[in-house]
Amino acid sequence: MNFKEELAKLIWNAINNESISIETIKQFIEVPKEKQNGDFAFPCFRLAKELKKSPIDIANIIKDNIKDEKQILSKVEVVNGFFNFYISQKELVKEAMEKFDLQKEDYGKSNMGNGKNIVVEFSSPNIAKPFHIGHLKTTIIGNSLYKIYDYLGFNTTRINHLGDYGTQFAKLIEAYKRFGNEYDLTENPIDKLTQMYVRINAMCEEDEEILEECRATFKKLEDGDEYCQNLWQKFKDLSMQEFNKIYELINVEFDSMNGESFYSDKMQEVIDILEASGKLQESRGAKIIDLEDQGISTPCIIQKANGSTIYATRDLAAILYRARTYDFDKCLYVVGGEQSLHFKQVFAVSKYLGLSEKHLNGLEHVSYGLIKLPEGKMSTRKGNFIKVEDILNEAIEKVLEIIKDKDINDKEDVAKKVGIGAVIFDDLKDTRSKEQVFDISVATSFNGETGPYVQYTTVRCNSVMEKANYTPNSNINYDKLTDEASINVVKEISRFPEVIVSAMKKSEPSFISRYVISLAKAYSNFYNQNKVICDDKELQDARLYLTYAVKVTLTNGLKLLGIEVPSKM
Repeated sequence: MNFKEELAKLIWNAINNESISIETIKQFIEVPKEKQNGDFAFPCFRLAKELKKSPIDIANIIKDNIKDEKQILSKVEVVNGFFNFYISQKELVKEAMEKFDLQKEDYGKSNMGNGKNIVVEFSSPNIAKPFHIGHLKTTIIGNSLYKIYDYLGFNTTRINHLGDYGTQFAKLIEAYKRFGNEYDLTENPIDKLTQMYVRINAMCEEDEEILEECRATFKKLEDGDEYCQNLWQKFKDLSMQEFNKIYELINVEFDSMNGESFYSDKMQEVIDILEASGKLQESRGAKIIDLEDQGISTPCIIQKANGSTIYATRDLAAILYRARTYDFDKCLYVVGGEQSLHFKQVFAVSKYLGLSEKHLNGLEHVSYGLIKLPEGKMSTRKGNFIKVEDILNEAIEKVLEIIKDKDINDKEDVAKKVGIGAVIFDDLKDTRSKEQVFDISVATSFNGETGPYVQYTTVRCNSVMEKANYTPNSNINYDKLTDEASINVVKEISRFPEVIVSAMKKSEPSFISRYVISLAKAYSNFYNQNKVICDDKELQDARLYLTYAVKVTLTNGLKLLGIEVPSKM
């Protein structure tokens, strides 16, 4: 039984107005934040305009005319223009658990995305720079979004748009030419390249002529200069060795590693199309697109005065390529909020590339807030950053210290899963737009709203089943689950499929992280109030099956965040 659908029918019959559809009513039915306001609520102000009545009058009309022939309701009430529904607990438990039972280990999975193509661009670190904690945010959010879309049946492609082109490489090439012999790149090459970058960047800030030389060097790189190309490839190879260590550690993979350089031979077509559109203008020798008519005051530079391109040109070439190659319904860019103007410009210019409405409407910038050190914003240019490898290793060590005295066989494996899971969960526990100050001690705590707490609850569920030597079966008397703590767990379980869809629609993995926290808390409360293994066989089986459902739901939720669950903790 779909409760929202059934309630929408009850409301529709009660108001008796054919100009309002059942589907319209259904989309406004919500789950109240406060449990005392019912299991579902209908905000009657949504119909005030159509019915020309006050929300309170509408609510009272529904109350007077509602006919619950299927007896799915235990109570209804009118509160300030809201019509609150209380579902019969017996019906609620039966419906929720039978829905879980249909899918079991695949609970929450669907094929709603069948036939639709999604491209998710994420991670995209800059070559020859450290993979710092700022890069981790995009990697974790993007990987979770990929898993969510994939779980819902979408054909999803993961792209790592590597920052392997641009003036920064010219700066490194210039640095290598000037003082490269001072650095041994056979050991800790990224650290050495970073030192060189910080050094040359400081020189550029002090001397405009050096900056101009770097710009000229980039033009040589674009034109295929052999010396520049060889150095660029060397820096890229050294960087990928380091990046792949991180990706392997956090278990992230990609379907495409085509970075900015991949589009170097595809940009001229973009310039030609924009030229033919009549929108390309010349300004001080550069080629630009004026976007005033789209409400953007800053023009988008397509080609610099010296003939070299910028990353906007490469992003436009990438959009054209992805539309043709993947025929995407959505193309998500998981990139920091500081790049919002850039994406507004690029998406606006995309309208002149001859793309379909589907492709244009599918472009979406999934922005996120900065991750800060306690002392402020990170900057590679100034050498002020935290390396991800150091953070992950420290998290693993902290967990290893916590579990050192526990009776666990493979402590290293457990510490790795819990430590890395802690860092991932900390990145995803809040709305992605929120700025974050990273605190590893908070992230790795086994108490509070953390990854280790959710993992521990999942492991506890498994331990309870092992202790009872329980094999899940569907022959359960759900009428045994009558206490408030059990019903609260059931309600939480029933929300999971809807939470996944909401997370997808809003590109917000934090919906899932907040959900698994809520379910873990509900189960902990249930566990503390109820004896799972007991003399009443039917009651024991019902509570064990509920425990199994929690374990599966938490495991699946954590998987969607990119977090593994150890067997012991």
